Parts: sequence; C-alpha cells; structure tokens
Amino acid sequence: MKALVTGGSSGMGLEFARQLAGRGYDLILVSNREVELKAAAACLRDQYPIQVADHFQDLAEPDAADRLYAWCLEEQGLPDVVVNDAGMFFFKELETEDLDRVQAMVNLHVVTVTRICLLFGCAMKERGSGYLLNLSSMAARIPVPGITIYSATKAYLKSFGRSLSYELKPYGVGVTTVCPAAIATPLYRLSDKWMRVGVRSGLIKTPQWLVRRALRAMFHKRRVVSPAFMNCWLPALIALLPGPLIAALWKKLK
Repeated sequence: MKALVTGGSSGMGLEFARQLAGRGYDLILVSNREVELKAAAACLRDQYPIQVADHFQDLAEPDAADRLYAWCLEEQGLPDVVVNDAGMFFFKELETEDLDRVQAMVNLHVVTVTRICLLFGCAMKERGSGYLLNLSSMAARIPVPGITIYSATKAYLKSFGRSLSYELKPYGVGVTTVCPAAIATPLYRLSDKWMRVGVRSGLIKTPQWLVRRALRAMFHKRRVVSPAFMNCWLPALIALLPGPLIAALWKKLK
C-alpha cells in the first residue's frame, strides 16, 4: 500500500503522513520546502518500518500536477491514496501587488488539485480502487473580506470534490473533501501564545485530532466531512451579520 501526500513536510500534511505510516502505508511526500521535506522523510523512516520517497516540487506552477503524475508513474507507481493537503494563506485587502500571490493560490488550490484528482483518479478508476482526499476549509462557507481568494478557492474544492465523488464512487474510488475549522498549524502564523490559548479553549483543534477524523471519513468513502463544533455555529453566525456591519468591521481590521 502506498500514499502520496502533498504538503507533507509540515503541519497537517506531515500528520497525514504519520498516521498513514502507522497504518502501514509506504509514503510519497511532496513539498516545495526541500530542507523540511528531507528532514520529515528521514524522521518517518526512523519511526516506522516503511519506505518513504520525497519529491521536491512547487505545486503552484501551472503544469505541476502533470509533472508530478508523470514522475510518480515512472518512479513510484500509482498510489492507493492521494492526499491533497498543500495550501497557502494570506489575510489582507487585495491590491494589484498581490496578483502573483493570487495566481499562485488559484494554481495551488484549484488548478493543481483538479488535475491531480483527474489524472490519479482516472488511473484509479481503471484499476477499480483508490482514495482521493482534498483539504477544503470552513472558509468555503465564509466569503468575507481579507480571505477573498482563500475562501473562494476552498469553496471550489468543496463543490468539485463532492461532484467528483459521485462520478468515481461506482468504480471503487472514494473522493472525500475535508472542511476543517481552525487547526493548530503554521499556516495561520499565530504566535505560540495565541495558538496555545486557542487549543486550550477548544476553538483551535490539533492536527492529530483532525487527521484521525479525516482518514476515518476517507476510508468510509464519505463525500464531505466538516469536523468541529465551530463548523456548525460560526458560518451561520457570520451569515446573519448585515452587510454594513461586515463592512464596518473590515474597515477597523484592515
């Protein structure tokens, strides 16, 4: 058994790798952070009796998915599990100076994930088995200023994954989209102090907590899973806020 994990050098990606290794999966880790990637792969080899391949690549490039797929088939073969965890985040009012970052986020969250799912998913379809897991976000339900592109791309992932799951499930391939609330990873760049406060209060969940639930949902071929109580109340609360109030709050925050 073999699993490919993008963004596998840190955060939730590394935790997905750990828990899949604990289930006996050999690993293919993909990341654009070469030093962290090598260190993560070496650590996993030491901790688990598995094989770990590491592949340094920037998945925000337009042809990244095609190159990754070709490399996998040539060097590793078709994996049984693909976890699309690689992501990026920034919080600010959009300006023309952000166009490159915007394009990188659209490429990483939308273009690359779409092509990975189609390339690997169709190969799994021919084989008759496989699992695809995509990381969306609670932000898919919260289109608010400051995370304009992030929430839009995550909404795309949720819609795309749900639809694709209906197409591939009859062929033995599961597609699961996970929409976590706040998770204690470096993605949000919170200070250690505020991260600890968030975890202790229960507003921020640990990667271990999230990954356990995500993998359980994936292996049961659930289409969409939105763990954490915050997923129930925060989007509904924000949806109730009147537009003028959101505008006033953003004016103070930006």
